[in-house]
Amino acid sequence: MQRALKPRDHRRAQRLDVRLEAELREPGSSQRFEVTVVDLSVVGFRCETSFTLKPGQRVFVTIPGLGPIEAVVEWRRLYAYGCSFDRPLHTAVFDLLVARHRKR
Repeated sequence: MQRALKPRDHRRAQRLDVRLEAELREPGSSQRFEVTVVDLSVVGFRCETSFTLKPGQRVFVTIPGLGPIEAVVEWRRLYAYGCSFDRPLHTAVFDLLVARHRKR
């Protein structure tokens, strides 16, 4: 009997469940809209919003207590979006955000 192979997880870093309100804006725009970040890693995040984003779109995410962080939308599923940071978060910043906003 063969065992089913698990799909490979191609993530570059561990993602942790969080819940935090943030804002997104497009480069060159001052219009911001709210998103809820639901998981976070040092290289990206998943968020939910009713606003429409497109894969490949560049955005700035502003997390309370941090300045804007440039990212790109990698994928979309209904109201959920996966985004990757242009530069990874510093480990200390990631640890602080997870400590404050970890979903339990």
